Amino acid sequence: MPRLPDQVDAPMTPRQRATLRTLSAEAYQPILFEKNLTAQEAERRIAALKAEIELANSF
Repeated sequence: MPRLPDQVDAPMTPRQRATLRTLSAEAYQPILFEKNLTAQEAERRIAALKAEIELANSF
């Protein structure tokens, strides 16, 4: 979903925080979890971690 200009720098949501924490632990990449990310950066990291986990599970 596209974000409005004033939402681009909005902090990540609690749901994003929980998802990012879970995925970063599952992918053994805890350094990718940071508490003060923007919602946009959190979405990028979540997508990257999901892709990485999916690739690892495909073998």
